[in-house]
Amino acid sequence: QVQLEESGGGLVQPGGSLRLSCAASGSIRSIYDINWYRQVPRKPREWVARITSGGTTNYADSVKGRFTIARADAKNTVFLQMNSLKPEDSAVYYCNADVRSDYGRRDSWGQGTQVTVSS
Repeated sequence: QVQLEESGGGLVQPGGSLRLSCAASGSIRSIYDINWYRQVPRKPREWVARITSGGTTNYADSVKGRFTIARADAKNTVFLQMNSLKPEDSAVYYCNADVRSDYGRRDSWGQGTQVTVSS
């Protein structure tokens, strides 16, 4: 089994920064693409950023230039550095990863971490 656990969320003022982390644990053999998504109540989950196993990154237009995704494979961890935060960035942020474990390859999700941007 594979578990993903997000951390680093919280309350921040507009213009501030937060760094989210997502740590994978379990019988992991390889981690391929890793994504961050976010969701606000009564709206579909929104894709935010992706990093491939080769380090290629992609971002939603709404966060491009403000957010940075990075991975530390030795620690099975991915980060999302969020700068110049806006109230519309408030959401629950989810980590999603394509993981191969001792039990096969599957798409895994974390439980989410709340980010609130407010003065």
